[in-house]
Amino acid sequence: MKDQLLKLRDEALAAIAAAADVGAIQELRVRYLGKKSELSRVLGGLGQLPTVEERKAMGALGNEIKQAITAALEAREKELADAALEARLAAERLDVTLPGAPVRRGHLHILYQVIHRIEEIFIAMGFEVAEARQVETDWYNFEALNIPKGHPARDAQDSLFLSEDVLLRTHTSNAQIRYMLEVAKGRTPVKIICPGRVFRRDFEDATHAMMFHQVEGLVIDKGITMASLKGTLTEMARALFGPDVAIRLRPSYFPFTEPSAEMDISCIFCGGKGCRTCKGSGWIEIGGSGMVHPNVLRAGGYDPEEVSGWAFGYGPERVAMLMYGIEDIRHFVTGDMRFLRQF
Repeated sequence: MKDQLLKLRDEALAAIAAAADVGAIQELRVRYLGKKSELSRVLGGLGQLPTVEERKAMGALGNEIKQAITAALEAREKELADAALEARLAAERLDVTLPGAPVRRGHLHILYQVIHRIEEIFIAMGFEVAEARQVETDWYNFEALNIPKGHPARDAQDSLFLSEDVLLRTHTSNAQIRYMLEVAKGRTPVKIICPGRVFRRDFEDATHAMMFHQVEGLVIDKGITMASLKGTLTEMARALFGPDVAIRLRPSYFPFTEPSAEMDISCIFCGGKGCRTCKGSGWIEIGGSGMVHPNVLRAGGYDPEEVSGWAFGYGPERVAMLMYGIEDIRHFVTGDMRFLRQF
């Protein structure tokens, strides 16, 4: 029996060493270690040996051979698996030094590039950037701004009401009252701008939209005058359009300012000589401005006998259209990448 076991061991180890792949190893495992294997058949004859000592000796030898075959199978299987992996990796190897596909990077929308530029200009002049609600009550949007119920100015705004007393704000001027009552609370000076969306029920065309943006400005302190307003607006215009731009204020009417003025800049296309863009006038309208009405100061918790202030508002869309020669306001909201990628 000993000779049979040793011969079986040598045969198994030789077959394992010659195995070409992992599949062959599985077949050899069944052949030499399975229930119907030659080793199991030989060890099944232990009971026929004449003495206990012989049975113990052959049983121990059989276990050693079984362990040797098992170890050889596992070692050869790992060796073949590693070789197969190496071959597959060699066949699938990537050249990591090759440049990758370029990643398309997004960028800030042109309108918000302009808004951020406006914010930078006013922050450099000591202003704070404030925010206010887009869904507002009638009191903050109209009444506190000296536009009581029944006032003709309400008709000119074509408001979008969500309920009897709640609407989408028609201007960023609601920020004035919100800031005065909720943040400033009677302190001076106040120097804020508030950029944001506004909404009006309007017919959309190349220059009108139901949703657009405004930048509101507000200054409150003792001794504030129109000269301060014009100086600030001139600084803003020159920072946006160049050092040679002039500004003029034309008398106008807004319920929340008195006196009120339209804000014009000298035409950046013809240098004020007159062209198609400025309709021959040499000036381009930018927005509205004026001294804060006493009723608005009172609504914000200030005494108009003690302090004064000025405010302005204009559209970033208008500024962007002038700066980049954009002819249709609707381009800003279409999401057309052919347009957006130009900026």
